[in-house]
Amino acid sequence: MLTHTTEIRVRYADTDKMQFVYNGKYLEYFEVGRTELLRAAGLAYSEVEKNGYQLPLIEAGLKYFIPAVYDDVLQIHATVKELHSPKVHIEYSVKRKGTDELIAEGFTTHVFIRTDTKKAVRPPKIYVEALTKYFSK
Repeated sequence: MLTHTTEIRVRYADTDKMQFVYNGKYLEYFEVGRTELLRAAGLAYSEVEKNGYQLPLIEAGLKYFIPAVYDDVLQIHATVKELHSPKVHIEYSVKRKGTDELIAEGFTTHVFIRTDTKKAVRPPKIYVEALTKYFSK
């Protein structure tokens, strides 16, 4: 299993009229968590693209518990539980730093595609090699 935590400070621009983080921002926070998880594993998303692959989103789910507000520091926990799957499924939890308050949780599911053909492919060797050490016993 691979897990990584990224911190994000809520910007004023992330909030809505109620002064809560706008619901759509959480998917952006998930994206930050996902890219930082890959970077921490030694595979920056730019390397994925340089090798001729992209990782589009095919499904997302999100559940809200309590609102985050301006200037909160949020911890985005991103986890990959399965390596050898045609889909990349990442689970997320968002907590307020310094507390156990669960703000939101959710998931995103992606598939690798070749940049040139836009056809779905199995996870490429660069991905499997970067993440294998987290799944070895």
